[in-house]
Amino acid sequence: MSIYLWIILAYLLILTFFNFVRAKKIKSQEDFMVAGRSLKWQVMVFTLICTWIGSGTFISGAEFASKSGFSALWLSAGAWVGIILIYFLAAKIHTFGQYTVGDVLEVRYGPVARVFGAIALIISFVSIVSYQFVAGGFILNVVTDGKISESTGTLIAAAFVILFTTLGGMVAIAYTDLPNGIIIVLACLLAVPFVIHAAGGMPAAKAALDPGYFAVVNQQFGAHPWLKAIGYFLSTMFLLLGVQSMYQKFYSARSARDAKKAVAWWTIGTIFVESIVVVIAVFAFSKLQGQIDLSVPKAGGKVVLLAARQLVPVPVGVLLLGAACAVVISTGMNYLLSPSTTIMRDIYQRFLKKDADPKKLVAAQKVLVVVIGVLAYLLATQLKSVLEMSFFAYTIYGVAITPALIAALAWKRATKAGGIISIASGTVVCLIFFVLSKVLPAGQVPDGDPWGIPIIYPALLASLAGLVIGSLLSPKPAAEELEKFFPKK
Repeated sequence: MSIYLWIILAYLLILTFFNFVRAKKIKSQEDFMVAGRSLKWQVMVFTLICTWIGSGTFISGAEFASKSGFSALWLSAGAWVGIILIYFLAAKIHTFGQYTVGDVLEVRYGPVARVFGAIALIISFVSIVSYQFVAGGFILNVVTDGKISESTGTLIAAAFVILFTTLGGMVAIAYTDLPNGIIIVLACLLAVPFVIHAAGGMPAAKAALDPGYFAVVNQQFGAHPWLKAIGYFLSTMFLLLGVQSMYQKFYSARSARDAKKAVAWWTIGTIFVESIVVVIAVFAFSKLQGQIDLSVPKAGGKVVLLAARQLVPVPVGVLLLGAACAVVISTGMNYLLSPSTTIMRDIYQRFLKKDADPKKLVAAQKVLVVVIGVLAYLLATQLKSVLEMSFFAYTIYGVAITPALIAALAWKRATKAGGIISIASGTVVCLIFFVLSKVLPAGQVPDGDPWGIPIIYPALLASLAGLVIGSLLSPKPAAEELEKFFPKK
């Protein structure tokens, strides 16, 4: 077996041991969901980086860069703007002090909004977990030179992610993310000069690739290139502004100051890692394009993994593959915990059994983690493209949850009617356009977009229109309803 595989397996076993140890410290639902609200900002920085830097960066970002070059940075840039905006909300989110996005939605818009929001979150996050498993299959396939098939690797990755999440919840996630985050940053820093050198530098890359790979927007990028680029930007920005995994991290901080300081460093780390991954992918593809058949939907997602095996020294390659493995595990754990938290908190505890025994709640949530993980695995076995699935997952969450959520925190005129209409209309329109992308004739769905229109535009328009019009046509919220969000100074 390859030395790459042995080292990665050893690392996974070490993480498993520490998660077993951490699991013994889980005494309450608060420990499992938000790590007892005790995380220091230094730990939060790396867990935030690992939550966002997943296979969406290393696999779908690489797939995107293989097809369109530096235009792939549009996908990342939306997240950067989202992080900068969320910096100004981090302290307020922590102070609000709940467990889920549904808690915020219900306080502002009522129990119906909580349920609608839960549905959108579960659909989105199960999709995100599914392509983490696929990415794990890619990694194991590459490090074993094909001895482990992608399908078997997907199953193995699913087993590890489900096990880790079930063991320790947020405590396991946060302290697994600490070494993972350090590996990710270090691997990217060390790998990029070797990859650029192996590719022959910028002159050789430009000679090997179409000029569109170095344009601000590649003109081969969808039916309407600029519309598509901005669509990716909007999808990642709106996802990040409302993603529950981040809010759970803010609730897990020991203070509002720790939450805000962590976001500042998270911004720097994310911009660095995502930019470096695109650089690695573009230069690696210029060198390895003969090995990658872009007509196969998922093939481009392997370019960074192949670079780790062929274009850098073995120690750096091990570190880069370890980083890819780390992001799959960390992101999978984060997005697997969130829907289980949502079901327990927003449905079971809210509507079925408010006074449930804390120990039984933790046990029930662990069962849910396994069930959701199995569903995500089944979806992963049917997945055609990591990039396509990530765009759908980002979009449905971003348009359904984020407008209503941000309005709840920042717009006093938002009403229950406006919030509910926003969540419902964003979800329904997104699902309709996703189905259309599958049933319309291929000629009417260029680059996966019905009639050349990215899903984000009609879905976001419906969500924002529902929020604004619904709010303005309904009575203003009472002063006591706003007190929790806009306390008097």
